[in-house]
Amino acid sequence: MIERLDPERYLPLALDLPGHGEAVDAERPITFEGCAEAVLAEAPERFALCGYSMGGRVALHVALAAPERVSRLVLVASTAGIEDDAERAERRLADDALADELERVPFEEFVERWRTQPLFAEDPPEVDELAREDQRRNRPDALAAVLRGIGTGAMEPLWGRLGELGMTVTVVAGDRDAKFQALGRRMVGLVPDGESVVVPGGHGLPLENPGAVADVLSQLSVRRAGAGRERCSVPGTFDAELADSRKAFGQ
Repeated sequence: MIERLDPERYLPLALDLPGHGEAVDAERPITFEGCAEAVLAEAPERFALCGYSMGGRVALHVALAAPERVSRLVLVASTAGIEDDAERAERRLADDALADELERVPFEEFVERWRTQPLFAEDPPEVDELAREDQRRNRPDALAAVLRGIGTGAMEPLWGRLGELGMTVTVVAGDRDAKFQALGRRMVGLVPDGESVVVPGGHGLPLENPGAVADVLSQLSVRRAGAGRERCSVPGTFDAELADSRKAFGQ
């Protein structure tokens, strides 16, 4: 993603979230508040923020915690959480079960099981391989801590706070990712200044179609009259809530 952005316009900063990649030994428990603090500690004073999947949910927390520092927000294949209490509790139990499995079974067996989910069924072979490589960058016990701390089931829904976001918000989803298209449209309807964008691809857009995501980011910059070189920060992500922590802008 970084390679596809204009270096004259962007100064990208890509971060591994706590529990991922180089931040594998981050303090436990891992929380949304801790993740937001980690992003804000590394980011410049004012920046554009882009997050993918779990990284998008963390990005929402960052933007709500420090709206004066976020010039614009781009969410890729993400959500503001599960509103229904019973559904959220059920998801938390499922996330905890996955965390237990991560600590119990061989990691490669878990990666295989994860990548065969229906969500990824139509991924091109090269995207599937890239996603597996990203998963292998992580440590099973750390991913288990991430699931227990900032999995979808652990997140208090933020739908009621989206109206607080004063910056421009763009939500991006793939044309094969119907669930996140619908979630994106709903989020856009609740922010003061929002736009929903659908591009070719599935859930893993940063891997399958990084050029389209980079184009969305570039087009947004062009719309800003007199925009100079823009600082950008991207929390490392968790592909479909589990395993993609690539250090590349736009994820």
